Amino acid sequence: MNDLLLESQLIQNRRQFFGRSSTGIGVTALASLLNDDLFAGKKPGEAARFGGLQGIPHFAPKAKRVIYLLQSGAPSQIDLLDYKPSLEKLHMQQLPDSIRGGQRLTGMTSGQKSFPVVKSPWKFRQHGKSGTWISDLLPHMAGVVDDICVVRSMHTEAINHDPAVTFFQSGHQQPGRPSIGAWLSYGLGSETENLPSFVVLLSKNTFHQAQPLYDRLWGSGFLPSEYQGVKFRSQGDPVLYLNDPAGDSSQNRRAMLDRLARLNRIREKEIGDPEITTRLAQYEMAYRMQTSVPGLADISDEPDSTFKLYGEEARNPGSHAANCLLARRLAERGVRFIQLFHRGWDHHSNVQRYLPTIARETDQGSAALIADLKRRDMLDETLVIWGGEFGRTVYSQGNPTSFGRDHHPRCFSIWMAGGGIKPGTTYGQTDDYCYNVAADPVHVHDFHATILHCLGIDHEKLTYRFQGRDYRLTDVHGKVVRGILT
Repeated sequence: MNDLLLESQLIQNRRQFFGRSSTGIGVTALASLLNDDLFAGKKPGEAARFGGLQGIPHFAPKAKRVIYLLQSGAPSQIDLLDYKPSLEKLHMQQLPDSIRGGQRLTGMTSGQKSFPVVKSPWKFRQHGKSGTWISDLLPHMAGVVDDICVVRSMHTEAINHDPAVTFFQSGHQQPGRPSIGAWLSYGLGSETENLPSFVVLLSKNTFHQAQPLYDRLWGSGFLPSEYQGVKFRSQGDPVLYLNDPAGDSSQNRRAMLDRLARLNRIREKEIGDPEITTRLAQYEMAYRMQTSVPGLADISDEPDSTFKLYGEEARNPGSHAANCLLARRLAERGVRFIQLFHRGWDHHSNVQRYLPTIARETDQGSAALIADLKRRDMLDETLVIWGGEFGRTVYSQGNPTSFGRDHHPRCFSIWMAGGGIKPGTTYGQTDDYCYNVAADPVHVHDFHATILHCLGIDHEKLTYRFQGRDYRLTDVHGKVVRGILT
């Protein structure tokens, strides 16, 4: 007992004491475990909510959840979403220094002596009542253009993949801060107690030079670890150790967890470590997932019309189409933030060969997700996002006959749909070279502020005190892009 008291005195240091006093997160989380209805208290006509902060949302939200299709590697806006007829005349001319403006180049093109402009090899056509220009590489997306908003004026500071993806995920180029999904899990909680509020899906990689992805991209940073994303696997059990060991029973598992919970509560009371409370919550979530996840992952109950919509590739676990379908099933079950990572867009050579392949992998599933949510009356309350971490250069990297496109942070395109976004529109404009933003710039911080706004959150008010400072997703920046909102 003396050893336990000594350990308690050593662990209960000044930083931990004030941290607990200022946030109360341990007490709050423990109370939620002891009383399942504490945070599920709902007003008449409202769905239950599990977790989240009191007073959030700050105002009536347009979206209840987010499905974010992150295209890691940076899709080429010039060849997909930003039609530039001006490049017909500029093709193979040198990019003027006045347009480049002394921009920092990556090590892959900084040694080039010439920078010839290369037009897109693919045609663009107008589609839908909106007349939105879409590349022939995206025929399925062309069919849903009246439901999406194409933002052509995104820009960022990061010029290399890891800091750029980290910036989009956390609002900061350096690792260590919470991901956007963790922020939403912390602020809004979940609509279900049987699944995590933040789920991550990784598509199978088919490109030999795809950039790596790291678990920290969906981590909780300095937030309690219960808010980090839970990665679902495409092979075997969606979550490791989901099934009980052979010969064990659900009753034995329940009894074991109850005994373990009593020990953990004793320990939490003795030393006050909030991560013990997180561990309690995670054990309980894992137990509930044993019944909820198998049915979620089993798509045999989907009708043939679903696979006609998403394509036969949706029957292949881990494909982009299969993950889009799984994202819809997660959304139906109340998951707050669903993020799908698809790699393979980093084409520094032979764009003509590689870009059509990756476009085919992602086109039908992405469009089907929009159509599927719409026919289920879910699109209006689901914010869907598609985009990468930066764009690609208009000038050729390497030989113009088998050209590549280098990293380009100054302008690029994404699309958004559903939950509060104005459908059938385009926003922002780039110059004739598709090199600089010419009108209505949208920064990464503005992008984050707008997402939070759609979910009823004032981005300046969702904060967490860490090391004496109140942090937020948008840091000290960001403004809501009201021109794309309904």
